[in-house]
Amino acid sequence: HNVGFLVVAGLADGCGIRLSAGRGDFMSGVGQIAGTRVRLVMPLTYMNGSGRAVEQALEETGATPAEVLVICDDVNLPLGQLRLRGSGSAGGHKGLSSIIERLGTEGFPRLRLGVGRPPDGDEMVDFVLDRFADTERLDVDEMVSRAVAAVELLLRDGIGAAMTVVNRRTDATEGEGPQED
Repeated sequence: HNVGFLVVAGLADGCGIRLSAGRGDFMSGVGQIAGTRVRLVMPLTYMNGSGRAVEQALEETGATPAEVLVICDDVNLPLGQLRLRGSGSAGGHKGLSSIIERLGTEGFPRLRLGVGRPPDGDEMVDFVLDRFADTERLDVDEMVSRAVAAVELLLRDGIGAAMTVVNRRTDATEGEGPQED
């Protein structure tokens, strides 16, 4: 699905950040988001090798894992749901496992984007590599917009404030009633 890439592209487009090949297995660009200087990075590896690209980007910039925000899809969350955490395990996510292994820590923030589970009979690998169905497009576009806003909030107000807003809204989407802002 590469939904994380859609969020990074949305951030780049919204802030005029141009992404180009880095000195490793990634593309990157530098600019300002919410008054903070950032480097956006898109790994050019397969998901299960994304740790190599993140490690290379950190070596190039001198940033620490705690200064990274990993944005990734999550089949364990329903389509459209967001979950922001300051650290934690991979939770079965091969990309996060690769990053944890290469960085030697679980201590980096991550924004998980719900893509749901494959329909019965579909293979997981085919599902996550496939495009979203036309019927899912509006939900995906709305999720990407909320994820871009979540990143901006995190940069402006910090991880704690962003988690309060993002995860509260996420929890509201699990219920039956309308969301309250």
